Amino acid sequence: METLESLKWLKENNLYDLAFKVSFALKKIFTPCLAIKDEKLLIVGDIGYENRNVAAVLSGAYYLAAEQLKLDTKLILQGVKSRGDISDEDVVNNLSDIKSGNIIILNMSDKLGNIKELGKSFRRWIAKKNHRFVSAMSLGDLATSNIDLILKAIDVNYKPFQTLHEKIRQKLEKAKEIHVTTPAGTNLYYDKSGIKAIAADGNYTLPGKGGNLPAGEVYAPPNGKRIEGKIVIDGSSRTHEHTILIKKPIEVTIEDGNIVEIKGGEEAKQLENTLKWAASVAKNPGNVRRVCELGIGLNPNAQLIGAMIVDDKTLGTAHIGIGSNYWFGGSIYAIIHLDQVFKNPTIYLDGELLKI
Repeated sequence: METLESLKWLKENNLYDLAFKVSFALKKIFTPCLAIKDEKLLIVGDIGYENRNVAAVLSGAYYLAAEQLKLDTKLILQGVKSRGDISDEDVVNNLSDIKSGNIIILNMSDKLGNIKELGKSFRRWIAKKNHRFVSAMSLGDLATSNIDLILKAIDVNYKPFQTLHEKIRQKLEKAKEIHVTTPAGTNLYYDKSGIKAIAADGNYTLPGKGGNLPAGEVYAPPNGKRIEGKIVIDGSSRTHEHTILIKKPIEVTIEDGNIVEIKGGEEAKQLENTLKWAASVAKNPGNVRRVCELGIGLNPNAQLIGAMIVDDKTLGTAHIGIGSNYWFGGSIYAIIHLDQVFKNPTIYLDGELLKI
């Protein structure tokens, strides 16, 4: 649906007034996060599920905020897309038509979908076209009535926020070995020597770059050497279908960078079933159990809510990623990337306690 039809859909589904209310909070992000001036802005979202229309409301709110700021803006809403689906024709055509050096905002209940002739990777297309982007994926995990939880995590003081991220990023980048423990039993050794760390701090002002809003993590892929120990997932767990708030912790044993055992209750079964499903459909089934990321949550306004776009940014948590990491400096290609969040980490960088 193009702009007018998308706005009409929001009104017909009693979501326009909420989008208008939310727009006032989102007006604040255009300067600190995107440094927008006279670029064109394309906002792509989807209509969501019953009572889970956060992607549609956020997309409409970004559009209305941009209109208030008199920015050159288009809004496109499509149907919900899952793995393997193709993006709607309106989405592909508008992405294809927008000239280099502009800005894309994505808010999706699940996936964007396959963008066909533009390429297999949205991020590679962004880099090729020198666009900047902001994205929030898997928003279908969150009820529309809880949209304030996302807005709270977006509404941070970005200058000190970005300063903290850069401080932690530099420390993480210098480290060779990371040792993580938690009161619940996590005891992980993670070698990242020679690998760059990345700050997802909301500063998406450079051409060809972008990231999540809400922002709030520093993370790094491993170097392929020593990754071993145990992770006790007691925050939230991403499966291929949704994000689960943990009731009974999941114990994950890691050897040589691979998950070799998963123990726990129903949540553990769902994670194990996801990895079995991924291996059954993957071109590289051996990669679906690889640990591909260690991240540290730094957003003081985020909390564990059962939506990974917020959960893995929560201050006082850390997470591992399972599966693919090729798009952020790693070498693992997999059909999945699933974050697993654990609480109250103590982190040592080459034996020195990391203070946050």
